[in-house]
Amino acid sequence: MAATQFDTTLPSIRQVQNWIKQKATIEIKLVTGDLIIGRTFWQDHNCLCIVDANNEQMIIWKTAIAYMKFSSEGVVERGLVPRDANVEAAHFDS
Repeated sequence: MAATQFDTTLPSIRQVQNWIKQKATIEIKLVTGDLIIGRTFWQDHNCLCIVDANNEQMIIWKTAIAYMKFSSEGVVERGLVPRDANVEAAHFDS
């Protein structure tokens, strides 16, 4: 198989495909030190497409990735209460 073809027998390719199917949030650390958190939308033999919390797509070259891992934190949509905010629900007496 040529090095430029998409090899679905590789465990790394299968793992990313599982994350895509599960719509799992992942953490990607780039070789530059940047950290990206989002859902993997698609992959090919060169790149990953990540959907971030703003629902924007970002294409990342695989050669720029230091590591990827499952993130227990979900992608948070904009405009919602921050995850760490101290908020109490309103109670209404009927």
